[in-house]
Amino acid sequence: MPPSTAESPETLYPAEAPARSRWILTRRGERKTVDPAAPIPAFVEDERTESGSVAPVATLFLANRECPWRCLMCDLWKHTTPDSVAAGVIPAQIRGALASLPSVSRVKLYNAGSFFDGRAIPPADLPAIAGLVSHCERVIVESHPSLVTRSEVKRFRDRLPGRLEVAMGLETVHPVALPLLNKGMTLDGFRTAADGLASSGVALRAFVLLGLPFVPPSEATEWAVRSVAFAFDAGATAVTIIPTRTGNGAMEELERSGVFERPTLALLEEAAAIGVSLGRGRVFADLWDLESLAACPACFRERRGRLAVMNLEQCVTPAVECEDCEAGS
Repeated sequence: MPPSTAESPETLYPAEAPARSRWILTRRGERKTVDPAAPIPAFVEDERTESGSVAPVATLFLANRECPWRCLMCDLWKHTTPDSVAAGVIPAQIRGALASLPSVSRVKLYNAGSFFDGRAIPPADLPAIAGLVSHCERVIVESHPSLVTRSEVKRFRDRLPGRLEVAMGLETVHPVALPLLNKGMTLDGFRTAADGLASSGVALRAFVLLGLPFVPPSEATEWAVRSVAFAFDAGATAVTIIPTRTGNGAMEELERSGVFERPTLALLEEAAAIGVSLGRGRVFADLWDLESLAACPACFRERRGRLAVMNLEQCVTPAVECEDCEAGS
C-alpha cells in the first residue's frame, strides 16, 4: 500500500528510480574518513555450517569504494572510500587481517557492496586474493545479483581450492516495498542470479530485512518469513534476517513521516523462530547492534543469548519470560 500520510507518495518519496536516488543522497550525513591502508575490522565467530557442524569463521570488512546502488535502507557507504582503491590495496588488507586472527578454514570477505564490482575490488587483485584464502574450505563474498553472472565469478571460483559462496541481498518479496528500496533488482533477477550460481557450483546465502518502510508493522514478520522461504526456494542454504535500521538520514525521514517503524527485538525473535522451524536451511538472526532494538534492559542479555543459541543450534528455544516486560504491557 502507498504510505498513508498527509503528503502524496510522490512528495514524500519519488516514484522514479533516478529521483529516488537523488532523494536518498541529499539526506545523507557525513562519510567517515576511511584509510584503506589502515588495518581493517576483522573478527572470528562460530557459525553453524551447511553440514550441521559448528566452525569458526573469520569476517573481514574490506575498505573500498562505495556501492553504485543507492538502496533506501543502506548506511554502509559511511565506511567506504569516495574513490576506487589502487591495485594491491585489498590483498594487503586481507593479508594484515588474517595475520591478526587465529587460523580458520572459513572466511567472509565483506566489502560494503559487491565483491565483483570492479570499481570496488580491482579484478587484477582477484588472483592474489584467492591465494591469500587458498587454505580455506569455504570463502564467502557478497554481491549484488546483477553482478554474479560476470566471468570474474567463475574465474575466482576456479582459483579457489575450497568452495565459493556468494551472499546476496534479497531484502524482501513484498511487491510494493522491494522496488521502493531502490535496489535495482527484481525477484526474477534474483532467481536468475541464484540459478547461475547453482549451475556454476557456487553456494548461495541470502539477506532478508525485517520491518520495512511501506509495509505495516503488523505484517513485518509475515513478509520476512515469506522472503526467507523464497530464498530457500531459490537455492540458498542460509538466510540471515536483518532488522531494518535507521542511520542514513533517509530512514529517519520516513520514520518521522509515519511510513517506517523500527522493528523490535520481539519481532526479530519471532521471525527467527519461525524461520528456523521451517527446517529448510540455516536461518540466522543478525545480532549486530541488537541493543538498539531492546525495549527492556532487564531481559536484553537473556533474549540476545536466546537468539545466539538458535543461530548455533538451529532449533527454537523457549521464549524468555520477563516480569518487567509483563508489568509494562
